Amino acid sequence: MGKKNIVAGFLLLAAFMLYGFALVYFRDYAPGKEAWIAQYAVGKHLEARLAHAHGELFALLNVITGYLLLRLPLSSSPARGISWLALGGMLMPLGILGEILIGLPPIFVLLGGASMLIATTWMGLQVAGLKLEQNSP
Repeated sequence: MGKKNIVAGFLLLAAFMLYGFALVYFRDYAPGKEAWIAQYAVGKHLEARLAHAHGELFALLNVITGYLLLRLPLSSSPARGISWLALGGMLMPLGILGEILIGLPPIFVLLGGASMLIATTWMGLQVAGLKLEQNSP
């Protein structure tokens, strides 16, 4: 459990980094950048930045979740559920992009956000219930 979260997390992280470079290009170098800057904090431009920020965050959450799933002694059933829910969380930033680019309904944003919320809560509860060995000096 966890390897797929780490792999998907790093790939999504790289994809949203590239997307961030595109946003910088549109703001600073593209022809007509003044129009982009004028609408920077509203509508689709704001949503584009939200997708970038949440894409990076949810990618990192998947890397961390995957690493912890590999290292912590969690039972396989909760670990599997947490893993899939964290992966499902990636629907949020991808859903925001889908809304902007092809007019997808916001249901994917809501499903992804709820999925990541449940995954992180479940992971926290699982870790709270662990009896971890402490190294003595």
